[in-house]
Amino acid sequence: MEYSIRNCEISDLSKLVVLCQKHAEFEKADYNPEGKKEHLKKALFDENPKLFCLVVTTEETIVGYASYTFDFSTWNAQTFLYMDCLFLEEETRGFGIGEILIEKLKEIGKQNNCVNIQWQTPQFNTRAIKFYNRMGAEGKDKVRFTLTL
Repeated sequence: MEYSIRNCEISDLSKLVVLCQKHAEFEKADYNPEGKKEHLKKALFDENPKLFCLVVTTEETIVGYASYTFDFSTWNAQTFLYMDCLFLEEETRGFGIGEILIEKLKEIGKQNNCVNIQWQTPQFNTRAIKFYNRMGAEGKDKVRFTLTL
């Protein structure tokens, strides 16, 4: 499979919203695409971006993405890279693309003096958990809460 990985561009936003919706469906979560393109544009392309995103492209379209932010760990007293999302279309899984995305994020984290990369995945996503373990990541049992404002 031929693909490339690059930073997200403004012209990618419509497809990124579609991939976000597919990702939410995969994780059995609600997702409303309304207004997301505009919000993502602001978060990704403002003078001081809040969000960063790599996209996986083929000749035809975008087939995956990894989005991330930089955050600060009180316990480590250092910055870490938080991988918010990693998603690949079903037909692109198993080609090593996820591993390359993680490697790229490791490079970005090191360039930004991050102590580690953190992320989460649903417990039912056993395929991803096996993949992350194979990459050398360690899972931590915690419960994530959301308080709607």
